[in-house]
Parts: sequence; structure tokens; C-alpha cells
Amino acid sequence: MYRLATALLHDDDLARDIVHDVFASLLDGHTSLHVSGGYLLKAVRNRCLNHIRDCEIHQRIANRYFLGDEEYDSERWPDDETVARIYSLIHNDISLQAKRVIELRFSDGMSFARIAAVIGISETAVYRHLSNALKIIRKKLNENG
Repeated sequence: MYRLATALLHDDDLARDIVHDVFASLLDGHTSLHVSGGYLLKAVRNRCLNHIRDCEIHQRIANRYFLGDEEYDSERWPDDETVARIYSLIHNDISLQAKRVIELRFSDGMSFARIAAVIGISETAVYRHLSNALKIIRKKLNENG
């Protein structure tokens, strides 16, 4: 199982963590203790693929909205005034559904799949709400310098 995880993730520590999580879920009673080796391999594979998917979604958002911005400078942004402006924009200019998505994603650290389950919408809708909210925030921040 560890070799499979390492082959998929190319990261020894992360592979160990995922294999550990599979066994921890067995001990926590999430599944029956009468499982086959095939089940364990599939569980490890699925957790690895979920991790890769979550990383790709996060990377797409970062590339699209922050890292691709030539004016982005991690040392001088965000200052306290900009953070206050962002909170104001979220409060005043973002839809209620998008506010909820932002709160669950950034405050609670939930995955797109978990947010979709909590709110009762698709993962694609979660991505669209987040994408549109970030567009609005970037546009308003650029308008005001």
C-alpha cells in the first residue's frame, strides 16, 4: 500500500500519512474490520487520487487569481488596509451563497466536495461561486488601486 501511494504521489511522507489514515479509519469503525487486501489497496489509491484532485483544484485557483498576476508581491500584500477592504467587499458585494462558500473554504478549510455536500450544490457550483467572488474582489481592488 505504501509503495502504491509513493508511486502515485512521489512523496514519502504524504504516502505514509495516507496509508496511516486508511488504517486509522478502520480502527475508528468507519468500515468493517473484515476487509480484503484489495479493499485496502483501493482505499489507498482513492485517497491518493482525492489528494491529487484537491491539490490540482487549489493550484488552478492560485494560478488563475493570484500567482498569474504580475503585480502580485507576497512581501507587500496583503496589508491590513487591503484585508479590511476585502472583508468589506465580501460583506457588501458578494452574494450570500458565495459568502457561505468563501467562509467554508477559507475559514473552515473545507474541501470543495465537503462544501458541496454541506450546502447541497455541486462541486462545479462551488468552484463557480468562488471564482466569481474572486473576480469581483480583484476587480474592485484594482479599481481602487
